[in-house]
Amino acid sequence: MKRNFILLACCQVMACLVMAQDHRFDPPWNTPPQSSVMFTVPGINNTPDLFGDINDPQLVVFFAGNQFMCIDELIHAFKTAHPQYTRVFAETLPPGILARQIEGGSLTMGNLRITLKPDVYTAGKTRIDAMAPLFEDTVAYAYNKLAIMVREGNPKNIKGLKDLGKKEVRVAMPNPEFEGIGKRIEAAYVKAGGEALKNTIMNRKVQDSTTLLTQIHHRQTPLWVLYNRADAGPVWYSEAFYQKLIHHPVALIPIPDQENIQATYMAGSLKKAPHPQAAKDFMQFLQTVTAKAIYKKYGFDTP
Repeated sequence: MKRNFILLACCQVMACLVMAQDHRFDPPWNTPPQSSVMFTVPGINNTPDLFGDINDPQLVVFFAGNQFMCIDELIHAFKTAHPQYTRVFAETLPPGILARQIEGGSLTMGNLRITLKPDVYTAGKTRIDAMAPLFEDTVAYAYNKLAIMVREGNPKNIKGLKDLGKKEVRVAMPNPEFEGIGKRIEAAYVKAGGEALKNTIMNRKVQDSTTLLTQIHHRQTPLWVLYNRADAGPVWYSEAFYQKLIHHPVALIPIPDQENIQATYMAGSLKKAPHPQAAKDFMQFLQTVTAKAIYKKYGFDTP
């Protein structure tokens, strides 16, 4: 009996160790640029939200992070349309973090310090409007809505936002302090179940750790769901759509229109853009049929 118990305990420890070293779903989910040395190490050296040429770029774009899946094709198509631009650098971090980077002039990730100034910044309409004095020009170019991401097979039988208030459901929730989507999800909670549902998910469940707050939800929520740290996560529709598109074992639970919200994605060219002509060219490119087709491919709507 004792031997069996020890064997079972050893198996459990080994299972935990295997899970701790399981990086099969880790980003980058995009296709990395080719270099003479490819040295991405899952779980150790991996910077999926920094794209392209950081040395002497001809265009720098700060994208609200949930557009990361579009970047490969978007930048390639822009370079094809404007072959004079061969070096482009992009970041896809939470828009609140990017706004603070613009304000402060630098960002450190690990041991890397970035002091590049953006030519174009993209975010939701509310944030772009709040930062209006910084921009030379602004344009709306895409729309999105919310959905719920769960593991394939939906083991907790999540049917809607109200189910996220159940005590047995572990929720990955964007932290409103860092991520604009957090406030929009809170508004959807109120639509679905009133202030009571919002308070349950954002207060009581945070306190008992059945709501886990992210700092960068477009990376953390999929990984927490895929590695069974969370049962469900409210995300942008395009994010759940993309995880299914790359055949990760997740399911997308739609949210009815009466409980949902619509996000308007806007781009602003900075008055102090280091590359003003490149900024103008990219702003115009975002309004082309080509750019709109890329966004539609990944689950966004467009004007």
